[in-house]
Amino acid sequence: MLELKNVYKTFNAGTINEKLALAGIDLALEDGDFCTVIGGNGAGKSTMLNAVAGAWPVDMGRILIDGQDITRLPEHRRAAYIGRVFQDPMMGTAATMGIDENLALAARRGARRGLRTGTTRKEREEYRALLADLGLGLEARMTSKVGLLSGGQRQAVTLLMATLKKPRLLLLDEHTAALDPKTAAKVLELSDRIVRENGLTTLMITHNMRDAIKYGNRLIMMHEGRIIYDVRGAEKQALHVSDLLARFEQSGAEANDRMLFS
Repeated sequence: MLELKNVYKTFNAGTINEKLALAGIDLALEDGDFCTVIGGNGAGKSTMLNAVAGAWPVDMGRILIDGQDITRLPEHRRAAYIGRVFQDPMMGTAATMGIDENLALAARRGARRGLRTGTTRKEREEYRALLADLGLGLEARMTSKVGLLSGGQRQAVTLLMATLKKPRLLLLDEHTAALDPKTAAKVLELSDRIVRENGLTTLMITHNMRDAIKYGNRLIMMHEGRIIYDVRGAEKQALHVSDLLARFEQSGAEANDRMLFS
């Protein structure tokens, strides 16, 4: 479903601040893979996701989704294939619009725009059912402005928006990092359920090593713009945090404080 072939990305090339962020990344995700991504600061995790999303052009290599080369496709055109939830709960939604209006925007993504505004009764009923399934009571607050929601509620709405049209690829960019532990656990459970129920191919960045092991069927570790460890299936489920720490030590990488204390 997703292929990265020999992908390179350098920032500030030719200057004293030159930084090689991706150093020949090769990665292939099968349809339905839920892959967690872990690594220290500057490992290249977010750069890889931004390259896939089209936020930053790559210097070399190819990116394919479902066999289609999207390497030179602009970010707004990749939105037809990709759903994304950001670290910041304030991103991904229109804060001054209601929950139902935000969901309507997501439902119309990539469709031809007309003069009709608002949502139909049928759409509102569909959105109410989807919100009720989240178990957060948001179905009773359909017209509430999204900006008035808590961080966890907002991330849940953003997750729903990102998966409403069942994207070919879902990108979760540390989407629970700004939440308290209890809320983060709830959002992660929701994410896992939505991914499994819809069979979504997913890349999830996390600093929490326990979460990286617990969720998904595959785990990759990055260091200095390279994938240094790739494990899946039963072998992944048998991992312990101590195993990941040992891998970091073997690679010469250091687990940062966020990873250790999480």
